[in-house]
Amino acid sequence: MGFESHATVWQMMANSGPIVQGVLVILIFLSIWSWAIAIAKFIYFRKVDRDSEEFVAIFWESRDLYRINDATRRLAANPLVQIFKAGYDELQRLVNAAREATDLTIDIDTELKTIERALKRAELEEFKKLTRGTTFLATVASSAPFIGLFGTVWGIMRAFQGLGTAKTATIQAVAPGISEALVATAIGLAAAIPAAIAYNYFSSVIKTFRASMESFTAEFVNMAERYFV
Repeated sequence: MGFESHATVWQMMANSGPIVQGVLVILIFLSIWSWAIAIAKFIYFRKVDRDSEEFVAIFWESRDLYRINDATRRLAANPLVQIFKAGYDELQRLVNAAREATDLTIDIDTELKTIERALKRAELEEFKKLTRGTTFLATVASSAPFIGLFGTVWGIMRAFQGLGTAKTATIQAVAPGISEALVATAIGLAAAIPAAIAYNYFSSVIKTFRASMESFTAEFVNMAERYFV
């Protein structure tokens, strides 16, 4: 029974007109690509979450920037680690510049603002990496139903045109064409619903990561201030 149903769907897709078939090809491509992005992002976020927990544990346990830098080299792809590296490198640059300068007077506020800007730049770059691909999911979620609806409307128009040239105007004459056209709407919804679910889930995860990055940036600035003092 299930095999016959699947065969009927494929037959309807095969018997559709070229416009409807083109719409179906686009929707299938969008669905496959959105699933690929969703799976890849899910695996990536799982790794980011695991590595972030390890880095935070190292960060709070050590509280020594030099030791933290050495201990987290293998976690270099993690967003928090990248933010830490940006702040650490900027701090090192400022320390080296202070050692080479003849004037030992240090404007702490200026130095801290320089470090904070470096941290914010790194935070923005990591946020872009986290959101990469989610725009496509949002686009599929919002546009796939309308693409499918276009295919349906076009298929129904084709079905009624065929009915106009038929000798007998019966439901049996128009039903196959309408059912073929409705496949486009079904495929459009099948592409849009998983993309919408994935986008909402990833948006929530990214929001949590963004809050963690902002909190870490503030904590690093506080540590740098204590270091200068």
